[in-house]
Amino acid sequence: MKLNKFIVLIFCFTATLRIQAQKVTTEGHSQKVNGDTAEGYATTLEARKEEVSIAWNKFLKDFGKPKIGSGVTTISEPALGGTAYQQGVIYADLKAKGESTEVWLGIKEGEWTVNDIGIVKKDLEKEVYRFGIKFYKDKIQAQIDEAQRALDATTRQSQRLLNQNKDLNIQLGNNEQEKVKLEERLEGNKLEHAVLLQKMENNKLAQDSVSQASEQIKKVIELHKDRQRKVN
Repeated sequence: MKLNKFIVLIFCFTATLRIQAQKVTTEGHSQKVNGDTAEGYATTLEARKEEVSIAWNKFLKDFGKPKIGSGVTTISEPALGGTAYQQGVIYADLKAKGESTEVWLGIKEGEWTVNDIGIVKKDLEKEVYRFGIKFYKDKIQAQIDEAQRALDATTRQSQRLLNQNKDLNIQLGNNEQEKVKLEERLEGNKLEHAVLLQKMENNKLAQDSVSQASEQIKKVIELHKDRQRKVN
């Protein structure tokens, strides 16, 4: 991963952090289900409906087998508060409220055969609260996991850069040693070059001297030949 990608990633993390802790509150809420009023509890979460829906549908399976209809979701013979009820139905719903989402659990008292319906309602409120807490904690955990993966990536990249730095230092050291050797060879080459130039100059001078001597000798030979011809 390149350095500029790390900078963008860190910026995204810091830009999405919230300073204040998110608080879950529940409130009594009733709504019509198939023409009858179901009473229960709701909480509003700071997240879009699409995001909450995935966690909500999974959460509802804790109570039994959800049946998703055209309106609310129903769970017959639910398990609630550690008790499995042979009679009773839990109704569940979620609605978008702008950038937030409201989740709701409710019951129709007439569908339950229990000694104390108040216990059922209290457990219902606890479950709504539990979902809100779980949703926020899971969401934060996902952010922690994402940040940890980014941290692990930066740690690996940092180690790679450290190793690369060591290799570069070794290469630089070798290069500097080779540079010294080349500079020494260059100085030696310069000296050898100057010596060769001087030898070439000396050779040229010697050639000129020999050439001059040859011309003088040739003249002497011609003089001798001329004298030889004059002998009678």
